[in-house]
Amino acid sequence: QVQLVESGGGSVQAGGSLRLSCAASQYAYNCMGWFRQAPGKEREGVAIFYLGDDSAWYTDSVKGRFTISQDKNTQYLQMNSLKPEDTAMYYCAADIVPMYDGRCSTRDWQYSNWGQGTQVTVSS
Repeated sequence: QVQLVESGGGSVQAGGSLRLSCAASQYAYNCMGWFRQAPGKEREGVAIFYLGDDSAWYTDSVKGRFTISQDKNTQYLQMNSLKPEDTAMYYCAADIVPMYDGRCSTRDWQYSNWGQGTQVTVSS
């Protein structure tokens, strides 16, 4: 079991930036990343990092604005040019998950280790 502790959420105006952090208690995963869930919507993958080759996957809506990075057991999600539609609860997740076409699975049900969530609110 990997314990995940998130920090860094908050409220910003559109165009602003936030950096989320997620500290993992141990190395017991091949993929670690971020999902988000807005009110009334399904949880979706945002950015996922593969430890095998330090590669990252991003959902289309955040490409060019969000950057994921990893330093030992802490992962960061730098979010720039934030938009109101980025408003959601953001969750860190990690697990040993299947790879599809060289990328970590983006299926949330395949991740069993989750952080408590951190709220990101972007106002227009």
